[in-house]
Amino acid sequence: MKVLFLVQKEQRAILDRLYDGVAAHCECDLRWLSSEDQRNLRRYFKREVDVERYDRIIFFLRFKQEIRQVGFIRTLPNLVILEHDAYQNYIACKYTGAFSAHYRKLPWARVISSGFVVSQRLRQEGFDAVFVPKGYDEQLLSDQGRERDLELAFVGSTKSVAYSGRKALLDELAQVENLLVTRTKSGEDYCNTLNRIRFFVSADVGMGEYMIKNFEAMACGCVLLAFDQGPAENDALGLQDMHNVVLYDSIPVLQRKLAVLRGDPQLAARIAANGRELALSGFSFSQVGRSIVDHMKPPLRPRPALNAWQRLRLRLGF
Repeated sequence: MKVLFLVQKEQRAILDRLYDGVAAHCECDLRWLSSEDQRNLRRYFKREVDVERYDRIIFFLRFKQEIRQVGFIRTLPNLVILEHDAYQNYIACKYTGAFSAHYRKLPWARVISSGFVVSQRLRQEGFDAVFVPKGYDEQLLSDQGRERDLELAFVGSTKSVAYSGRKALLDELAQVENLLVTRTKSGEDYCNTLNRIRFFVSADVGMGEYMIKNFEAMACGCVLLAFDQGPAENDALGLQDMHNVVLYDSIPVLQRKLAVLRGDPQLAARIAANGRELALSGFSFSQVGRSIVDHMKPPLRPRPALNAWQRLRLRLGF
């Protein structure tokens, strides 16, 4: 299968291994699009792409640029959209309902969503949506067996409106526990910091799915304290409370379970080991990349043929 894979050139997350995981399982033409290219996809395609060469065209681009260019995107055949932010469709933020509105204009495209429940909800709305979870970079992140001198911590951003629930919970927890909230550079610094943390607090409040940090923390051997996203999401990922993860839905519940773990270091060590094994066995970017390819192989829904005016506009670059 010949695949054109369009990704963002400028982004904070290091996703190279994910792209390698996709490329390892198909004939992949990976293109890194600058912000300028993403803002004018019509011009980019006219200059750089022969769409007839590809069995699939995958977008992993900025959503705000996609929605501004749906008129052109509708002309592309064999379209698959990889989306890690579609949970914002169902939470209170600037993109509430925007993903559904966008996909209604592209009903033949396949959407690969990183949320199990999100993909279910999209299918209920009539879209061709499938689930492939987020994961972690197995070449950058691993358990180094270091002494864990940071007992309770969170590493990451709390500034986005979509993270308002995360910030509120972490602020509340910091009032009753000695919690470190910090940020690091991607890569080695991030790995080193995760390897110093015993209990990693994941606070994906109201998001409906687990963010990438959950898998990264598990892979680095932290005991993951994860805000509970519900039984359907947990079952889809294999998350089991007090076995490979510690689930909570309030600060009091988190504190009660944290007290148990502090009093039973062996239990904490088992949960960390089981979580690490789950991450290693199912969520490395090489495995996620393979799953992405597997999910884009089945036939797509038929796309209506372009009319003569649309073909002329496309040929002329309008």
